[in-house]
Amino acid sequence: MLVVAYMAAAEMGCFLELGWNPPEKILDLFVEHRVETNGCYLPMGNGMLGALAMRGRPHIGVDHKEKMRSLILDRTTWNDAERKAILDYCESDVDGLVVLLELMAASIDWSRALFRGRYMSAVARMERSGVPVDRALYRTFVEQWPEIRGRLVEEVDREYGVYDGISFRLNRFEALLKARGMSWPRLPSGTLDLKDDTFKEQCRLFPQLGPLHELRQSLSKLRKSDIQMDLDNRARTSLRPFQSITGRNQPPASEFVFGPSKWLRGIIKPDDGYGIAYIDFVSQEIGIAAGLSGDPRLAEAYAEGDLYMGFAKQSGLAPLDATKATHPVIRERCKTVVLGLNYGMGAEGMAHRAGISIAEAREMIQLHKQLYHQFWEYSSTVVDSAMISNRLSTVFGWQRWVKATDKPTSLMNFPMQANGAEMMRIAAIAATEAGINVCAPIHDAFLIAAPLWRLDDDVRHMCEIMSKAGSYVTGGLPIRTEARIIRYPERYMDERGIAMWNRVVRLVGRPDATYRVNT
Repeated sequence: MLVVAYMAAAEMGCFLELGWNPPEKILDLFVEHRVETNGCYLPMGNGMLGALAMRGRPHIGVDHKEKMRSLILDRTTWNDAERKAILDYCESDVDGLVVLLELMAASIDWSRALFRGRYMSAVARMERSGVPVDRALYRTFVEQWPEIRGRLVEEVDREYGVYDGISFRLNRFEALLKARGMSWPRLPSGTLDLKDDTFKEQCRLFPQLGPLHELRQSLSKLRKSDIQMDLDNRARTSLRPFQSITGRNQPPASEFVFGPSKWLRGIIKPDDGYGIAYIDFVSQEIGIAAGLSGDPRLAEAYAEGDLYMGFAKQSGLAPLDATKATHPVIRERCKTVVLGLNYGMGAEGMAHRAGISIAEAREMIQLHKQLYHQFWEYSSTVVDSAMISNRLSTVFGWQRWVKATDKPTSLMNFPMQANGAEMMRIAAIAATEAGINVCAPIHDAFLIAAPLWRLDDDVRHMCEIMSKAGSYVTGGLPIRTEARIIRYPERYMDERGIAMWNRVVRLVGRPDATYRVNT
């Protein structure tokens, strides 16, 4: 049986709620519309109305659609006239879908389209599973936040002196940077660049500013946070699959439990008798780059286990017996180069991030290009081909149209990011169909849950699935995984958020929730 839908995760969620078996084949015209138009400017958006309008077939009016959606979503009871109006609206959507299928059928790559439709069924399973959370503690945070934020600012800002009440003062921060000899990027206007991404990058260079960054994030993001937690102590939201230009999921940051400040992830906690595991691909993008380019030395460095130390040894920057423990500084510099070049970072930005001179950064970049010349030839070919053909595509057919305004660095990174998304889709399909309880995908990682008696087996199985998915994308190079296991009554915690978490739980009167690092 073939089921045709537009954003099939919703329909598959209904199947799961009703206890129906998922259909054998799913064709999602939303996804195929995205494949056909990804990278193009679409004034009518990616909804079904926009997809029809773009193809010269106007459907119901936008205002009427919004009115009907509100009627359906904002109410729990309806009179007979409203019920008929809702059914007529649903029927009109089906009629529009039939028209859209007729218009798109000839251009669909059916085998790959059915693979993408199969992923939408996996998305429905993951959305239904949700992330196990400490709902009561989260509600305490939200309820007491207006009362404790002032004390939190006072505690953290004692070291910095950049706040006036709960207001961050730019002039005080600028004075702090000058007094401590810290450089900071500026906007074209000359003012300090305080965007969150910039602050995050600067904290890598100046780790002592980490608590200040976490405080700024907390004050802004917890206020805007709208994490939906159900009575079964699960946080759920739409994963918004295929929304990004690389085909990755884009769940709303304010609603996704992994979206707000890192310390808040401590609310993730398995149920009594259960455990969870955070399993991520190790250096996924570099592994993809090595596999797709066929560069043997890059593959050798990746297979060694410590990619950054591998580069250091291969380039002669560290002795062959060097380790992370014996040469931490050179490893960190090599890490900056390897990751930065993957995003097209120049020598100045690299020097700033690594804390070295521009001349040293240029030398390390040149070493990388000489050592992994096959990868660089592949990367150059990717960009040249994209400029000539105006398109890029992954190994499984997710494509992107290229515009004259697209930056070469974005084109260079597309194969790694987009093929990484393909890898995640293969793993999600295989894992959910194997009965593994996948709570959520997180960029290049998955969170899974299982009863304690089965947890280790499920983690082992998930790692095998992910590694095999990686080899399908890279053409045979296995992509390594790492698993972090949390067993009840432990809770999940990001190492960078421990100090802030412990401050907050103390301020809300829950010292029992203090996170203690095992030694």
